[in-house]
Amino acid sequence: MNGDGLLVPVDSRIHRLPAQVKIVALFVFVLAVVATPSTAFWAFALYAVLLVAVVKVARLPALVVLKRLAVETPFLVFALLLPFVATGPRLEVLGVSLSESGVLGSWNVLAKGTLGVVAAIILSASTSPRALLAGLERLKLPAALIAILSFMVRYLNVVSDDLHRMRIARESRGYQGGRAGHLKAVAGGVGALFVRSFERGERVHLAMQSRGYNGRMPQLSQSGAAQAQWLEGLAISLAAVVIAVTARVVGL
Repeated sequence: MNGDGLLVPVDSRIHRLPAQVKIVALFVFVLAVVATPSTAFWAFALYAVLLVAVVKVARLPALVVLKRLAVETPFLVFALLLPFVATGPRLEVLGVSLSESGVLGSWNVLAKGTLGVVAAIILSASTSPRALLAGLERLKLPAALIAILSFMVRYLNVVSDDLHRMRIARESRGYQGGRAGHLKAVAGGVGALFVRSFERGERVHLAMQSRGYNGRMPQLSQSGAAQAQWLEGLAISLAAVVIAVTARVVGL
């Protein structure tokens, strides 16, 4: 992982939008998707079209988006099992008995989960971690939480490198893995990594105090978002809200 996290470094209108605008847009879009009745299939098709349009505007490679969709695999497995384990009225599909409520629930999880994950992928691919933290700061997230997230982003690579070096050290001493007897070595390595990370945190805290740290981190961003940027960034989300309201009114 590099210092830019999941950022895809291209120049686009989406990349240039302030992070706080994109965070609010994601939040509003997800709320609209969740509020949409699961039987409004046309609404989910429109949501998908909106997201494809944003991916195009953001100039994100389709392959990158598809690869990152693998993060929802556990939800996919759960959704595929629902029609078989749910109770209620049954229906026959190719000779297989499925639960009607399970089929609808499976569709609900797949549709809403996939749309939400794709929207989050667009945010992470168009915004650097530092910009995200600055955006959360502009949205008045508590300063203590901002500081914790900032250190997590900064030292994630350091801890990951420690874990990589420990794995190489184990393998150089004959560790092969794959057997229950080796779990003790892995557990010992995890414990050592925890102790090492804790000690590093103590040293970093002492170094910060020696440099005048008073419990508050310097402000990450001094600039806000212009009204035109808010309108541009929220356009898709407002369209999603209109679709969700229409779907609920039509479903009544």
